[in-house]
Order: sequence, then structure tokens, then C-alpha cells
Amino acid sequence: MTAEGLVRIDGAVKRFGAVTALDRVSVAVAPGRVTGLVGPDAAGKTTLIRLIAGLLLPDAGRITVLGLDSVRDADAIHAQVGYMPQRFGLYEDLTVAENLNLYADLRGVVGDERTAAFERLLHFTGLGSFQARLAGALSGGMKQKLGLACALVRPPRLLLLDEPSVGVDPVSRRELWRMVYDLVGQGIGVLWSTAYLDEAERCQSVLLLDRGRLLYDGPPRDFTDRVHGRTYAIHGVGAAKRAVQTRAETFPGVVDSLIQGRAVRLVMTEGARPPTAADLRAPDGAQVAPVSPRFEDAFVAALRGEEGAEHASPPPLPAPKRVGADVPMVEASDLSRVFGTFRAVDRVSFQVRPGEIFGLLGPNGAGKSTTFKMMCGLLPPSSGVARVAGIDLRAAPAKARTQLGYMSQKFSLYPDLSARQNLEFFGGAYGLSGRRLRDAIDRMVATFDLAPHLGTDAGVLPLGFKQRLALASAILHEPPILFLDEPTSGVDPLTRREFWDRINAMAGAGVTVLVTTHFLDEAEYCDRIGIVYRGRLIAEGAPDDLK
Repeated sequence: MTAEGLVRIDGAVKRFGAVTALDRVSVAVAPGRVTGLVGPDAAGKTTLIRLIAGLLLPDAGRITVLGLDSVRDADAIHAQVGYMPQRFGLYEDLTVAENLNLYADLRGVVGDERTAAFERLLHFTGLGSFQARLAGALSGGMKQKLGLACALVRPPRLLLLDEPSVGVDPVSRRELWRMVYDLVGQGIGVLWSTAYLDEAERCQSVLLLDRGRLLYDGPPRDFTDRVHGRTYAIHGVGAAKRAVQTRAETFPGVVDSLIQGRAVRLVMTEGARPPTAADLRAPDGAQVAPVSPRFEDAFVAALRGEEGAEHASPPPLPAPKRVGADVPMVEASDLSRVFGTFRAVDRVSFQVRPGEIFGLLGPNGAGKSTTFKMMCGLLPPSSGVARVAGIDLRAAPAKARTQLGYMSQKFSLYPDLSARQNLEFFGGAYGLSGRRLRDAIDRMVATFDLAPHLGTDAGVLPLGFKQRLALASAILHEPPILFLDEPTSGVDPLTRREFWDRINAMAGAGVTVLVTTHFLDEAEYCDRIGIVYRGRLIAEGAPDDLK
């Protein structure tokens, strides 16, 4: 191996039409370590990985992989590099064993070598007892493990992982990391693209891309130290946390503000004075204190820029339709759902008050989405009662659904309709027409800044705008209740912040929100959390109380 490492990139440029996806990037990837690749949507992460894998050719510059030229020696690179794409790339109608056999055929792994490889990989991933299960029937975490196993059928010298943990619960993410570090211990170099910034802190080195340019290359701790002495928390704000956060966003010198449990976290520009509790009209007894910086703090500061970093709050939304203040807006009472002999949800009970954000957390397959579907009237419960706005979903499902907006886990809009056509369709489905529909669409276009994309097909919108459009479609009819099923899965941290700014604004206006998420930092935005495991609600309370 050369001194430069597994990969050396010198001045790589890649363009797609008028868009420059990579702009004179020069980096090196070292063997026997995990190099993290982070950045917002459209930063160039996937393009860089595909260039290294020899699946794309650079327009300028040179890429050397394992001592081989990426243009002249692409076939030789393919034989020595393992690649796991961003989207699940296996065949969902084949079993675990059939997918492994297909990849072994493609890699030329036969006979005793194949037998030994399968035994090793099935033990390594814990998929041994699932060989006959269709890949499409696996949980999110198990799908990623199968994808990793297929990439390792012939042990590579370099493993390229493009956001392998998106949509994977925190428990399964830890298992993926354990497996990857086992590979690193065997001398395999890993390039791991991720949207989870806590994962970036686990890497030995990090590459930060933004709009095709390399902003940082080095250890994550050195990058985090850039905001040392500039991070603070406002404690003691209690129920005023959303109002305090909104005021902090416009305070001079604040780069970032976000809710953490009962506190509000701030990142300041270099040399800026942090606000006092009085500056933000925080409740009596609130205090501002320094806290240790995180990689995410430095990431947001770098991307928002140190000058003019203040960002505006989203435009206010109309107050929701009023329901009796003493009525729980969402209520599950001994809710159960059985599929054959499998009990997916087992006597779950909880209540959500008006204007409250309630989070459901748990590993893949715990029963979160099944609970969601029952609470939305999309799936009848086997037993128990589900109510929204005081309406029994079993007795009056159509009436109950008029009280809620629903944003599903997967992008559920019509990809071949334009953004405007989707809004018109969903508005009609919610009973809006004529002037009411036009006014509602105009309001959503202004609120979510959709005007530049109204004529664009939804399927080709950037991911952040897809999320905006999906949320706009869900709240066109101004529902008092909003259900969000993993709404920010795969979304970069800046877009997630923008999304949560809007959710917090809606909660502040009185909308009741029920949300599931695999981002544990997002759980900090919730007023209360319910943790679901094997169909049961095993813990419930405020984030700080649970911690």
C-alpha cells in the first residue's frame, strides 16, 4: 500500500449538466480506519463514493484506488472494493440465502470458499435463522445487515457505505457499528457516509462536504474544538422553551438554537456575547451556562457561516380548530393489534394533551408504525379504543380523520404530479374546494417557500423540498392533530432543524403532534416520550425525567 493510503483524490471535478456536484476535491482515505463522510443534501457525498467505486468517471482530476486508476482500471477496482448503496439495493422478492448466492455468483465465490463465506457472514450478521425469509420482509436493521453481508461476500480491501444507517433504529445502528469496527480490526478501510452527526464522532477521521467543496478533513474532535467556548444552555425555561428558542433564533450572534429536553441549547459566533435570560424574556430563575461543544454544533456553525448566521423563524401558521381544552387530543386505551399469532401491539395506553408533542421511540419492529396506523384510522385495532379529538376511531373513522393530518414514513405523494397538483389533490381529498382550496394552497406555498418548485414533479424534488411538500399536504386543512411517522429519515441536519422549527411553531399555535423518530436528539424536542418494545409501552415521561 502506498503512503497515500487506500484512496487518493487529486482535484476531482464532477458535473451533471450545469450542476457541479464535486468542485476540485482532494482527499486521501487511510487503511484500517473508519473515515466519515458528512454534509447536507446535495453536498456531493454519493457522487464522491460512486467516483471512488469506479461507477462514475471524473470530468477533471485524478482518482487512485488501491493503487489503480479509476478511469483505466475500473474493473479491477470493482473486484477489490465492497459497495453498499444509499437505497436498499437487494432483491426484495428473493430470500436472504438467495440474495447471498446471487452476490457470490457475481463475485465468483464458489465451492468451499462460498460455504465458508456464508457461514462467516451469517454468524457475523446474526442472520443465520432468517435465511428463508424474503428480503422485503426483513426489518430496517436486518435489511442493512444483509446489504453489508452481500458487500462482504468476497472480503474487500475497501468498504464504501453510503448512509447505511438511515431508517435504522439506534439499537441496530450500534450493531452495525460493532460489525464495521470488527472489519476495521481486520485491516479493511471503511468510508462511511452518514446523516447522523453522532456517528461522525465515532469515526477516526471526517470529510465534510458542502455544495461539492471540501470544508474539512481531519479528526472529528479537532473540528468540534472550533466552537469551544461558544456553546451554552438555558436551563429552567420549562413550558416556555419554544418561545425562548424562537426569540434566541433572532438574537445577534446566535448561529444555532435548539430544544434539548427542558433546556434550550445555543451556539454563538466567534466573540459574540451570549444572551442573558432577561434578553430572551425567559421565566424567573432561568440561567444561561456554558456546555461542552458537540460535533453537530461545529457542523451547523460551519454550514450556516460565521457572518450573518442568524436565521428567521418560519412564518406563523393559523391556530388549529378548537376542541374542548379538557379533552385529550389523542388517546389510546389498552390498544392491541394481532396479525395471526403475532401480537404487534399489546395493550398500549397513553394520552396526548392539546398543543403537546408526544414522541414514540423504539427499535424496528417494536410496534410504533402499527400503533400510528391504528390511531390514524388506517388499521382497525384488534381490541382497545383509539380516540382523536374525543372521537372514537372505530365508531366514526371518517369524522375522526378530518381532525388529523398524517405524514407517512415513506414519501407518499404522487411522484408524477407537480407540487401544485399534489397540493390540489390532497386539498380536495380533505374536502377543500374553490376559494378555500386556493387560499390554503397559497398559504402553504408561502409558509414552506414552495413557489420555485410548484411546477416540478414531486418525484424529482430535492429531499428537503419533498419533506416540505409532504408536510404542507398534511396540514392544508388546518388539522388540530398531526401524526408524523419518521418524518426526517434520511434528511440532513440543517433540513431537520428547519423541519422542527416548523413543528415547534405549530405546537406553539396549539397543534397536537404525535411523532416517531430514530434520531434520539429529536426526542429532546418532545414534551413527553413513550418507549415501545415488543409491542408494549415500557416507559413514558419527559425526556429529562427518562434520562
